[in-house]
Amino acid sequence: MKTDSRLLLPLHALTVAFVCAFAAMAPCAEPQEAKPLRQAHSHNDYLHQRPLLDALEQGFCSVEADIWLVDGKLLVAHDLKDVRPERTLQALYLDPLSKRVKKNGGRVFEGGPEFTLLVDVKSDATNTHQALRLVLQQYAFMLTRFQPERTESNAISIIISGNRARGLMTAETSRLAAYDGRLADLDATDSRHLIPLVSDNWTQHFKWRGKAEEGSLPKAERAQLKELVNKAHAQGRRLRLWGAPDAPAMWKELRDAGVDVINTDRLPELRGFLTNGR
Repeated sequence: MKTDSRLLLPLHALTVAFVCAFAAMAPCAEPQEAKPLRQAHSHNDYLHQRPLLDALEQGFCSVEADIWLVDGKLLVAHDLKDVRPERTLQALYLDPLSKRVKKNGGRVFEGGPEFTLLVDVKSDATNTHQALRLVLQQYAFMLTRFQPERTESNAISIIISGNRARGLMTAETSRLAAYDGRLADLDATDSRHLIPLVSDNWTQHFKWRGKAEEGSLPKAERAQLKELVNKAHAQGRRLRLWGAPDAPAMWKELRDAGVDVINTDRLPELRGFLTNGR
């Protein structure tokens, strides 16, 4: 029997509609979680379109947030004129990190390493530290605890940079935040449980700026960099250098020397570099 071709179009349309409807009802596969990258640090993370989330999407295990104490609130911004009441440290970082830790079995990345939140204090050191200490107590369940002779690792390590209340922090017998040191601290006697991370400005210690006309990093400076890494590691500390050229040539030098934390504003590019090994 010959089929009337005029019936085929509506039948075809019904079939397509059924398939599309079924596909719409099927659960969408969640995007694959990025591989956590221990060395990747999102410099001035709050300036990205999605603070914290963009970095997590790229697998970054360290982010930086500048804070100002304004009317009792810890507000995230680089400059005081840019603060907004809704952009608190809790709203942008601590609350979303808390949700992830609870979801991922006690880690920011499921089965992943400890995550670092570098808090760069822009306002008064003492008052901001006291306010920050009260806020952090609300998130103690997920934060690494630092004591004079012991560090109890947890999902997230808070490191305080910028205007640091060193006297207050040294006097505390139990802290939910550690002190971001400088290269001079590698020659001091403070415990690694107070200063687990040493950070400093590349331009104050090295002449190389990564320009094409300069060629590669001079051998003497490469040796100097490696010596700093070895010294930090011998003391049980991590090393970070900010202000370095934000480009693959610099990333390679830092990675090859064993620098623990590599700063960038170029999240996908650094992820590609660290993932592909070049």
